[in-house]
Amino acid sequence: MKKFFAMLATAVLLLTGCGGSRGGDSGNAPEKKSEPVELHVAAAASLTDAMNELAALYNKDNPDVKIVFNFGSSGALQQAIENGGETDLFYSAAQKQMNALEEKGELLDGTRKNLLLNEVVLIVPKDGGKNLTNFTEVAGDEVGKIALGEPKGVPVGQYSEEIFNSLGILDAVKSKAVYGSDVRQVLAWVETGEVDCGVVYATDAAVSDKVKVAAIAPADSHKPVIYPAAVIKASKRPDDAKKFLAFTSGDAAKKVFEKFGFKVVE
Repeated sequence: MKKFFAMLATAVLLLTGCGGSRGGDSGNAPEKKSEPVELHVAAAASLTDAMNELAALYNKDNPDVKIVFNFGSSGALQQAIENGGETDLFYSAAQKQMNALEEKGELLDGTRKNLLLNEVVLIVPKDGGKNLTNFTEVAGDEVGKIALGEPKGVPVGQYSEEIFNSLGILDAVKSKAVYGSDVRQVLAWVETGEVDCGVVYATDAAVSDKVKVAAIAPADSHKPVIYPAAVIKASKRPDDAKKFLAFTSGDAAKKVFEKFGFKVVE
């Protein structure tokens, strides 16, 4: 009897094994999910709001792509790329930093493009701010402190110096200046009233309800504010990076950029 039950148990196991084998053929095997794509995007701080919205929009049709942003001053981002920091795409707030990377062979050939235009504005706190109407008034006694981007690495700081130099008041402004590590720090100082005024992009002023624009810089007082973008040569996902760059250059992205006050290069 014991032998009978042992033989019966063996038969059941064999049948179960055979059934499992038939059920596990290639036609019924579960599909393997594709590996998620992680794109590392370095973008100027002034692009923070627009790029976050674009990433969410992109993910609707590309759910397996995770966009990892590194926002900061274009100079700091350039340096990080040169030092080997993982970056697939770079969106700069000025040509200077992109030019430097291109000269060093850091950009993927044929991917660089001018994407956006912006304006430089003088801002004051919305509540209780100074009654300034133009950039020349910054040199007057009414202004004690002005926030500017650090000119060596922050493009808005470079544009600011060009503006004040063209007006012949750069030295006077420098004596009152406090320098931020990026444009959003400049914006924050004006919002809290730590300074009397600051120089930012029009798009930064537009996203804050705590500041108001006192003046727009004359177009001929500084270089055009052009935002170039490119795929980084060392990218581990160049095809995916190109696809995201194409998306941020398309019609859907144009609406988002314009919503935040940017002008799209045609």
